[in-house]
Amino acid sequence: METLLSFQEDLTDQEIHEIIYKADQKFKTESYEEVFQWAKKILEQYPNCQQLMLDLAVILDAQCMIQKVLNEAEYEEYCCSLYIRSLDSSDESIRMRAADSLVGFYMRKKEYEKAEKYLEYFSPQNPEKKRKQAQIYAEMGKTEDAYKAYEELLLTDYQRISMELYGMYMIALKEEDKSKAQKLIEKQKELAYCFEMGKYYEISNGLEFATMEKDSEKVIQIMEEMLSSVDHIGDFRKSQLYEHMDFKEIDGEFIEDLKENLKKCFGDEETYGFLKNNKKWKQLVGK
Repeated sequence: METLLSFQEDLTDQEIHEIIYKADQKFKTESYEEVFQWAKKILEQYPNCQQLMLDLAVILDAQCMIQKVLNEAEYEEYCCSLYIRSLDSSDESIRMRAADSLVGFYMRKKEYEKAEKYLEYFSPQNPEKKRKQAQIYAEMGKTEDAYKAYEELLLTDYQRISMELYGMYMIALKEEDKSKAQKLIEKQKELAYCFEMGKYYEISNGLEFATMEKDSEKVIQIMEEMLSSVDHIGDFRKSQLYEHMDFKEIDGEFIEDLKENLKKCFGDEETYGFLKNNKKWKQLVGK
């Protein structure tokens, strides 16, 4: 049957790479129509190779834009059909690339509702879904929605990067690389400053390292700054970076509870026993 239909089931990654490279080279010496017909014949030989299908669709679509060919609608329709077929792939990466290509295609055409339709193929946990939705909102003139989506991404990015830096910091400590650990603390401070998170988030990351070093002066300085900045812990919500987001109000009781919990934590003699003869520390924690 395969002989009669003259096609093969699949190709290796190297074979796909060679075909794409050949297509790229052919565009340098042949007309778009010639390369297009050649690509169609290749796909007729390998109709079940979804990776090849998607890769050729991308290069044909891109060259169609670059060369501004005549009868582009016919070529675009064919490329779209390849993208849509690729959505049925069992390979998630192929499905995502195909959906991404379709979103981009319909955004170029200013057909935003169609572009939004293909965002459904993105996982809700994928930040690219919200970023592309924000782009669509902006193009549609839905400025408030676009800002809000971007701001939510921004705040999520801060939290994610902060955790990643902390993870690296923990590895540095495990390897006893104090220099790198200090550098990562500084980066966390700069990150909080850049994202306008406020003083509390800028200085709190240094407490653990200063405690480990038993640097009494530094530990007490950080403790004092943390306690004094608690009242403004939610001020990032007033930043222009997040002005379109909705936040719950922070009541005074929460702030007072946080201060008391911090003092209780700072008064833990198992952790901060090296400060037991320090007058400032005793005053700070109420001992």
